[in-house]
Amino acid sequence: MDAIPLPDWTKKRTPMPAVSDAIGLSRLICILGVVYVHAWTGIGGDEMARQAGSGQDVLRWSVVELFGRSAVPLLSVISGWLVAKSVTKRGYGTFVGGKTRAILLPMLLWNAIAIVLVVGAGALRIVPAPLLGDLRWVLDNMLELTRAGDINVQMGFLRDLFLCMLIAPVIARWPTSALASVAVLSGIYMISEFNAPILLRPSILMFFTLGIIARRHGWAERLAILPWWQAVLPFAILVVPKTLLSIWGHGSADYHRFLLASTDLALRAAAALLVWRCAIALAQTAAGRRALVLERYAFFLFCSHLIFMWLIGPAIGDLTGTMGSRWWPAYFLLQPLLALGFAIGLAQAILAISPKAAEMLSGGRLGKRQAASPAARPLAQAH
Repeated sequence: MDAIPLPDWTKKRTPMPAVSDAIGLSRLICILGVVYVHAWTGIGGDEMARQAGSGQDVLRWSVVELFGRSAVPLLSVISGWLVAKSVTKRGYGTFVGGKTRAILLPMLLWNAIAIVLVVGAGALRIVPAPLLGDLRWVLDNMLELTRAGDINVQMGFLRDLFLCMLIAPVIARWPTSALASVAVLSGIYMISEFNAPILLRPSILMFFTLGIIARRHGWAERLAILPWWQAVLPFAILVVPKTLLSIWGHGSADYHRFLLASTDLALRAAAALLVWRCAIALAQTAAGRRALVLERYAFFLFCSHLIFMWLIGPAIGDLTGTMGSRWWPAYFLLQPLLALGFAIGLAQAILAISPKAAEMLSGGRLGKRQAASPAARPLAQAH
């Protein structure tokens, strides 16, 4: 189904910004947000509980819950939006083969690297880290088989995204009503907390499906010209019940977990809208266009940042102190940029040694064949 044309009044209102640039900036912003979710604190669960309600705990909770955890929905929408146009024009084998190289292979390679480096450092007592477990532990940490891994916990997103890609050639041909049903059922599955390791996070399928619908009906362009107050209002409204439910549910969340999960899912959708509107505005500035240079490293940052947290984070933390120390908030706020610097340096080093290895680790986003890779095409084109 073709996208619905924009009305004349919207075209006169403001020049249409480059959706391609906004997608690139959204990816970069979202992946920086993901880093906050896994930021180094230097303390365990018991000490975290003792600091509950402190200024640093409120800072961390606000950044992680209101920004960091809201990154995956927009990344999922973008993934669905990008594949919606071309998925029906490729053979199934060609499409899945491309997604295997772009998503599954990097996941496996980075998980293997993380196991060797982090478990090795833990065995040598260089850093506190998980030790090698049994066969099921290895499978979960390599394939994210039944749960997120203990080391590269972020890879559950790539695992679920790859499963979404496997069904994308089928569902992309369905009518919008059927796609909407998939999105609703996925949301209910997520809220119900039903434990079946088909999808680790069913909301990824929900937002992925919404991305396909968005491409079909021109939502990206329509939301690009949304007045600021309309983009901010849903997020501002939902922050209040999210905060109150989180406070009231401390230690006794069973009786209202359904309401909390529903509010959390709605808040993440509202945050995705707000980040998209911010990315649209940023894409029209010189600073935004300069920041786009860093987008080519965003996937590398996503895959490598927990290696930074395990191996380098504690060394910096020795200087700043753990959560609760005077300088930890500054370190916490800077961690995404530090992890990005680590990712860029690592990528450049691998490129210098083996462009082929860089190509595989980046899913075709870096390396000797970058110019020919679908991932290197203009971002608004279907990957």
